[in-house]
Amino acid sequence: MSVPLGPHGNGRRPAGAYRFIWLIAIDDFAALCAAARTHGNGLMEVTARGSLQIRGLTATSAPQFASAVAALDVPVDNHVPVLVSPLPAHPTARFDARGLAVETRRAIDARGLDLAPKVSVAIDDGGPISLDSLAADIRLRAVGADTAPQLLLSVGGDHETAAPLGLARFEDAARLVVDLLAVLAESGTHARARDVAAREGPHPFARAGGSRIEATFVRPAMRITETIGLHRLHGGACAIGVALPFGQTHALDLIALARVAGANGADWAALAPQRTLLLGPIDEMTAFALGTAADTLGFIVDARDARRRIAACAGAPACASGYIRSRELAARIAERLPQGGFALHISGCSKGCAYPRPAPVTILGTAQGPRIIEGESVAQLPYGDPYTDDIVAETVRRIAAENEDA
Repeated sequence: MSVPLGPHGNGRRPAGAYRFIWLIAIDDFAALCAAARTHGNGLMEVTARGSLQIRGLTATSAPQFASAVAALDVPVDNHVPVLVSPLPAHPTARFDARGLAVETRRAIDARGLDLAPKVSVAIDDGGPISLDSLAADIRLRAVGADTAPQLLLSVGGDHETAAPLGLARFEDAARLVVDLLAVLAESGTHARARDVAAREGPHPFARAGGSRIEATFVRPAMRITETIGLHRLHGGACAIGVALPFGQTHALDLIALARVAGANGADWAALAPQRTLLLGPIDEMTAFALGTAADTLGFIVDARDARRRIAACAGAPACASGYIRSRELAARIAERLPQGGFALHISGCSKGCAYPRPAPVTILGTAQGPRIIEGESVAQLPYGDPYTDDIVAETVRRIAAENEDA
């Protein structure tokens, strides 16, 4: 099944998956959630990369939902994703990432490259929401002096894993991105930058950039920023970030939150990394009141919330591949988690969608029942029902042991 993807219908986006380019008017966001309830099963997700997933769409209802979205004034991204900070014109931004993103999208469209479906570009303006943890095929990141920032160009990963190419000038950036994407197009319709770099090193990309890339640079440390909480904008205005528990909630809760936000002066909603929803612009007192309302509705308003330490996929029954109800189990374990860093990945099946890298402890749903994985150690859990107190206690025990060994 596929969803019509707007005027271009180019098949870049999976069924029910939406990425929004800029801000969404608060009333349009509420209408979008209402459409998700009407045409899907009402469950909505914000991913770790800040995309929206609509659950429960069928072959019949998916086109109807897409038509409902098309009737709204929402800026759906139907092309190669160009990721930027979701906060508009933040005072600490080093350059206009949104303007550069518009220029880059136009240049990509004009070139007409045939690229792999998940190819993406990340443009990090150095503002309060870092994109360092997001993997992308082509990365641009602000470095250097505030008065004349340059862009660190790298390919095939997040800030730490991508292959660095060097520094580029702002005025060259959009054309450079297209020329680097052309390297992927020439490598085949399934080529990704990480694969090309692993096979051939950064050399094909460096050749495509030529003299526009200055190879001498010092890669800065990775920036870890927080999306939850208060964000100060221009002129004393603020935005507040609240996270969806395990990235998922019901459309009715989002509608209620949007209505409270709108009634208190918020004009827009925006999706952000770390499964977060931003609402603004509002004053500081209103932001705290809105945070209280969000907490009452079950959203995460404290960055220290234990639910943020667990990555859990949709699981059964929302996902046909899931063998266990991942998020139900995650909620029970979160209530008993010891203090510490990232603790647990719960995957309904072997795909590992919620956390596609090694985790300290993983619970994996299989046809034979749940398995628990620590590093390279895999054990079949002796419990037929994965929601019993036994599995919760065993998981918490193992996480506590991991924390003691760390």
